[in-house]
Amino acid sequence: MSAPLANDTIDPRTVEDAAALLRAGKLCAFPTETVYGLGADATNSDAVLAIYETKGRPRFNPLIVHCADREMAGSFAHFSPLAREVAELWPGPLTLVLPLRPNAGLSDIVTAGLDTVALRIPDHPLARELLRAVGRPLAAPSANPSGRLSPTTAQQVRSGFAGRVPVLDGGPCRDGVESTIVKIEGETVTQLRAGALARSEIEAAIGRKVANAQHDVAIAAPGMLPNHYAPRALVRLNAEAPRAGEAYLAFGTAPATGQPLRNLSPTRNLKEAARHLFAMLHDLDALGVGQIAVAPIPDTGLGEAINDRLRRAAAPR
Repeated sequence: MSAPLANDTIDPRTVEDAAALLRAGKLCAFPTETVYGLGADATNSDAVLAIYETKGRPRFNPLIVHCADREMAGSFAHFSPLAREVAELWPGPLTLVLPLRPNAGLSDIVTAGLDTVALRIPDHPLARELLRAVGRPLAAPSANPSGRLSPTTAQQVRSGFAGRVPVLDGGPCRDGVESTIVKIEGETVTQLRAGALARSEIEAAIGRKVANAQHDVAIAAPGMLPNHYAPRALVRLNAEAPRAGEAYLAFGTAPATGQPLRNLSPTRNLKEAARHLFAMLHDLDALGVGQIAVAPIPDTGLGEAINDRLRRAAAPR
């Protein structure tokens, strides 16, 4: 059977409309508290394959499986006592990479052939309602062409795919950056990707340190490619001011400049900066500038996730 095409250009008006598309093996973008996801039935290999084809995503890059509740998540992965403790942070912007249950029913394309699976329960009422209506887990990477900026509004999804992907509009995303991903092995919790839940918050909740994965570790979860989350413009980091011809993404007090400018947070609030990051990069990129200079961002708390995205955006292409 050939993979279903993502060519339903009429956006679903209701959750049930979106659920019907997904149950039929088609794609539908939907909102989460982090970014918009490009959803497909995670048990349907043709539907999952359509995610990779539509995004132009490398097939070795696994997908996050979104679940309606812990009971659904538990049917796909083995939860150790430590994993169950970390899962107390659900629903929320946290993905757990856990040992895959044999014959769990997920498409093996979702896991990219790994013996682990990345799971999360989103903290967005529309996403949770959609998952319950579909009655199946949804594979859902960010709803953008692979390597490009993640979308935080429905319109950004429409623009990214030129209207070829139906999208359930849930308004702007609350957090603005993707989920934090941790892998649990034995008694060790390792952060594979910094995200909207700060590592320090996870440590405070579980009462133990969370290790940080080495940069050269094998890809075990989404968001680990060195070049990712990139605008069309080139990105220059740790810039105190823009050079001639550069747009500027400020943090805190913005320098006087005649160049295009956005400010992640005039008050240097990292939560506000995370929420604005992709939206403001989208805005500056839409102006057609060749380069975007970005102010220094503290590498603490949510700054870890912001700097992770910016380093990948600035990586050689």
